[in-house]
Amino acid sequence: MSKINFIVDENKCIHCGLCEKDCVANIIKLNANKTPAISEEDESRCIKCQHCLAICPVGAISIFGKDPENSRLCNNFPSDEQVLNLIESRRSIRQYKHENLPKETIEKLTNMLKYSPTGCNKHSLHISVIDDIDIMDRFRNRTNNKIKKFFLSNKINAIVKKFASYKSAFLNGDDVIFRNAPHMIVISSPINAPCVNEDPIIALSYFELYAQSLGVGTLWCGFAQICLKLFPDLCEFLEIPEGYKPGYVMLFGPTDTKYTRTTQPEEISITKVKGTKDLDKISGLTKLKRYFWNTIR
Repeated sequence: MSKINFIVDENKCIHCGLCEKDCVANIIKLNANKTPAISEEDESRCIKCQHCLAICPVGAISIFGKDPENSRLCNNFPSDEQVLNLIESRRSIRQYKHENLPKETIEKLTNMLKYSPTGCNKHSLHISVIDDIDIMDRFRNRTNNKIKKFFLSNKINAIVKKFASYKSAFLNGDDVIFRNAPHMIVISSPINAPCVNEDPIIALSYFELYAQSLGVGTLWCGFAQICLKLFPDLCEFLEIPEGYKPGYVMLFGPTDTKYTRTTQPEEISITKVKGTKDLDKISGLTKLKRYFWNTIR
């Protein structure tokens, strides 16, 4: 019995060969009738990308029980200027209404995440989302009280050093970490994932831009990420599975903050590679420095 359930509707198939050409695993082959097929021996090499389903111009291919009729058509894209304006207009939001977003908005944001790319197409991310302000307040208070306790102990340790510049704000009760945000999302990866550190960042980048399009404020929260590393009970609060590493944290919620125009960032360093260096003559010291820079963090 087929494990991947690759089915071709021969009444629809136009024998164009696009699925064979685009197959990442190179396992789709056209048979004598020029109809695509996958042998049982090759099925184990499928990476479940569904490119075959997506590229078929007539919707003739089904795989893993996915009906092409249930897929959106790839059209009505925003213009390049609209996408660029969305990117240029993105800002970190630190002022939130202390109220819940509509449930349907949060569902839109979280359901979108299944489309974010992952290394080797593993799609094994775990999403922890706090969608209720009362639960967020419990998490916020527990975390802030932990930090205050360390400051009041007058002991010098890693936690105190990390938050030292905010000591007076913490002790005054300011919500330095969570900025009064009503919601939080944490994306975690299995520790054996091919791209354990990169996949959550990519997913949250997608999340942030989609949130921007919905008028939802977001903030990359490094302080909260530090707390997850230092206080393992917080990971239990968030129900992060065993064997998973929290990749990063993003705060989000409704906001009245509206920016009128984009910023004007400084130019970034861009090298147009000429390929003229003689790589065989690179010194051992240069290589050693490169190894150091590549692996320091």
